[in-house]
Amino acid sequence: MDPDFWHQRWREGRIGFHQDRPTPLLLEYWPALALAPASQVFVPLAGKSLDMAWLAAQGHRVLGVELSPLAVTQFFDEHGLTPQVHDSRYGRHYHAGDIELICGDIFGLDAEILAGCAAVYDRAALIALPPPLRRRYVRELHALLPAGCRGLLITLEYPQHEKHGPPFAVPEVEVRELYGRDWIAATLDRRDFLAQQPGFVAEGVSALDTVVYRLSRKA
Repeated sequence: MDPDFWHQRWREGRIGFHQDRPTPLLLEYWPALALAPASQVFVPLAGKSLDMAWLAAQGHRVLGVELSPLAVTQFFDEHGLTPQVHDSRYGRHYHAGDIELICGDIFGLDAEILAGCAAVYDRAALIALPPPLRRRYVRELHALLPAGCRGLLITLEYPQHEKHGPPFAVPEVEVRELYGRDWIAATLDRRDFLAQQPGFVAEGVSALDTVVYRLSRKA
C-alpha cells in the first residue's frame, strides 16, 4: 500500500482506526503473556495508540514504529510529553520515559534494533496491510524478532467482498499459514464484534468477528 495513502489519512484526520481508550482485549489478555514488567514491547504501525501508554503504565518499555510524523507528534503532545529526538538509519526517534517511537518504515528495521524485544503487540498492523504486504510483514519483519519472543495479535474477520479494506479481513487459516513457520499461534478468543462497529454495519457488512491470538516465537 502506498505510504501516501496513510499520510493523507493523517493529514485529513480520517483515522477511524484510532480508539479513544486502550483496547479492552489488550487489558483482558495481555497478562496471558506473563512478561516481566521491564520487558520491551514492539508495537508496529503504532499510530498514536493509547495502548502504548497503557503498556508503559504496566512497567514495560515500548518501542513503536509509525510512518506518519503527525501521528508521532500528536501522541506525545496529547500525553503532555516532550520527547528527546535523534535520527538514525531507522528514521527519526522520539523518546520520552519508557516510550520510544521511530518515525520511519517498518521494513527498514533490522535484527539489531529488535534484539531486545521480549514481546510484540499488533492490533492494527496486520489488518492494515493487503495480502502481499501481510506476507512480507510476517515473513520478513517478524522473523527478525528474537527466539522466545511472545506476542498478542488481534485480527478482524468479515466477508471481504462486502467491504474494501483497510482494515482487511484476515481469516484464521491465513494467520496460521503466515505465522506457522516461525511462530506458534494459539487462539485465545473469538467474539462477534459487529454491534460495536456501526461503520461496518452502514457499509453492509453482514458479520464481523474479532479474534485474539497468543504468539510464541519458536527457537
